[in-house]
Amino acid sequence: KEFFQLLSEELFEVNSGLWSTKYGNDVNWFNSDNTWNDNNYELIGLLFGLALYNSVLLDVRFPLAVYRKILGLPLGLEDIIDDDLRKGLQQLLEYEGDDVEQVFCLNFEVTWMELGEEKRLELKPDGANIPVTNENREEYVLRYVRWVLVDSIQPQWDSFEKGVMKVMESSSLDLFLPEELELLVVGSPDLDFEALEVNTKYEGGYDKNSPVIKNFWKFV
Repeated sequence: KEFFQLLSEELFEVNSGLWSTKYGNDVNWFNSDNTWNDNNYELIGLLFGLALYNSVLLDVRFPLAVYRKILGLPLGLEDIIDDDLRKGLQQLLEYEGDDVEQVFCLNFEVTWMELGEEKRLELKPDGANIPVTNENREEYVLRYVRWVLVDSIQPQWDSFEKGVMKVMESSSLDLFLPEELELLVVGSPDLDFEALEVNTKYEGGYDKNSPVIKNFWKFV
């Protein structure tokens, strides 16, 4: 367990270059800029699979979308990690006016910064010249979500998944819900200390009425 802990602390460190830093320190999401670390992503997948297989908890902060991807489940707007982006796309879908093209001024193209350079990618052929309208906005959101969650991190994900499946390929992962798989990997963040106190057994001459034990539960 100590081996897993030490290795995971290094590999899941957000500032290691393997993970995107735009979501803060509380989320591990694949760094699409990192195109030179396939072996490390595969190693992370291998570590993830071994920990899952051996029931060892990891200090990893994957969003639920990662567990959905592992299980081969479809992804949607609710899986977008960036709150502002998710809300913006939701507003586009819910806008009730008939002037989407004039109000949002979007086309089927995405732009992002990569190593200080602006990159552009068309979400469909000739997308830069196709405006987003009332009629095609759902298609735009579907394509945008797919680009963010799938296409933009495909090389990194393929390496990670390869590592996971080296351990878990013959297992029955599809029996789990994403939330259940997450619980197996990171455990529950909610600890029931009252239940723990009731079920604790003491040794070495201590019991529940010993002063040191009372003080322990008092401060816990």
